[in-house]
Amino acid sequence: MRDVVSEKFTALFGPEFGHGKAFDHAPLRATLGALGNPQDKTPLVIHVAGTNGKGSTIAFMRAIAEAAGLRVHAFTKPHLFKLNERFVIAGAPASDEALIDAAERIAAISRDLTPFDAQVAAAFLLFHETPADLVLLETGMGGRDDSTNVVTPALSVITPIDLDHQDILGATLAEITAHKAGIIKASTPAIIARQRDEAREIIEAHAARVHAPLLQHGQDWDAYANAGRLVVQTETRALDLPPPALTGAHQIDNAGLACAALMHWRPDLPDEAFAQGIANATWPARLQPLTRGPFSAPIRAIGGEVWVDGGHNAHALSALLNWAIAADTQRKAPLVVIFAARPRKNWAMALKFLAIKAERVIAVPMHEGVDPQEVANYTSSEGTPSVIAPSLAAAMQNAALLPAPRVLICGSFLLAAEALAAEAL
Repeated sequence: MRDVVSEKFTALFGPEFGHGKAFDHAPLRATLGALGNPQDKTPLVIHVAGTNGKGSTIAFMRAIAEAAGLRVHAFTKPHLFKLNERFVIAGAPASDEALIDAAERIAAISRDLTPFDAQVAAAFLLFHETPADLVLLETGMGGRDDSTNVVTPALSVITPIDLDHQDILGATLAEITAHKAGIIKASTPAIIARQRDEAREIIEAHAARVHAPLLQHGQDWDAYANAGRLVVQTETRALDLPPPALTGAHQIDNAGLACAALMHWRPDLPDEAFAQGIANATWPARLQPLTRGPFSAPIRAIGGEVWVDGGHNAHALSALLNWAIAADTQRKAPLVVIFAARPRKNWAMALKFLAIKAERVIAVPMHEGVDPQEVANYTSSEGTPSVIAPSLAAAMQNAALLPAPRVLICGSFLLAAEALAAEAL
C-alpha cells in the first residue's frame, strides 16, 4: 500500500526519525504565524498526554462525541498503513490531496521543520479550514516540549505515565512526568488517570503552580467494572454503561477517563451518547482479535485465537500480561508470543512481563528491528522456551504446533501492521 502523503512529507521535511533536531518550538511557531496562527482559531481542543492509553482514550472520546451528534477533528499517532490515519477531519481521514496541499503550503513558508512539526502544522491548518465542534489532540512525545503544545486547550487529559522514550525524555519517572505534566496550562482544567505516587505528586505540584483545577481518578471521579458493565461516577453524575468495545481491563480506565473528560467539558451530553460511544469505539492494533482472514485461519482451525497489539513498553506489556491471565479464566490456553521490536525501545524490560506467562516466545525479523537471535537468547535466559522464525507466517505455523493456542503478536506497531495486512489479503 503506497503512502504518497508520507512520501511527500519526507521529500519536503526529511525522515521522521533520526533527523537530529532538538525540541524547539520556534520554527513551528514562526510557520504557524505566517499561516495566520490556525492553532488559535480551531474549535475547542482537548489535549492528551501520557505513556499508554492516549489513542484508546481519544477513540472513546471521539465515539462518544460523535454519538452526541458533534463534528470531531483528531490528530493521533502512530499510524499503521498510511500517514493519513493520523488526521481525522470532521470524522473522516484526511484525503491525500488535502494533506499534500497542506504540506506544500507549509514548505513554501519554511522547510526548517521536523516532519512531525510539519504534520502538526498541517493538522491545525486543516482543523481551522473545516468546521467542527471539538479537536482531540494527542502529543507526539512527552508534552512540555512537544510540537502539539503550541495550543491552548479547553481541557488537558493525562493517561497513566510510566517509563518510555528514556533516551529523550529522561531516565527517571520524575523526568518523564515533568515533560508530560507540561501540557497543563494556566487556569485550564486537567483530568488525570490514576498515577504512581511519584508521578501524581509532580502533576499536582505543576497544576498548583499554574492554578489549574485538577480532577484525579480515585479522588474526584471513579470508573470501575461492575456486573459486566462500566460505571463512571463524578461528584454530580453517575453513568451505568455497557462494557468498553476495546479488550482488556486497562480499557476500563481509558474509557472512564474519556467519560470523565467529556462530562467535565460538556455536562449536557446525554447518557445515550456515552453508552453508544463506549460500546462502539474502535482503535486498531489494541488487543485486536483476528477472526476472519486467511492469516489467522490455521490457528482458528485448531480452536486457537490470534490477537494483535502494538504495545512496546513495559507498562503496555504488563497490561497484556494481565489480559492473558484473565483470558485463562475464560479458556485456559498456552500463550504464544510472537515478538519484534525497535532497537531504540527497552524491549527486554517490556518482554520480561509476558515471558512470565508465555509457553513460547517466537522472535521474528522486522525492518530495522532487533536481531531475533538477541530476543530469543534473552527470553531463553529468562526461562521461557524461545525459537526464531524467518517470517511472521512461519511463526504462525510454529504456534500452530501447540494445542489451541492463544497467540499474541506484539512489540511494535510495525509488526502489528504486518499482521493486519496479511489478514486482509
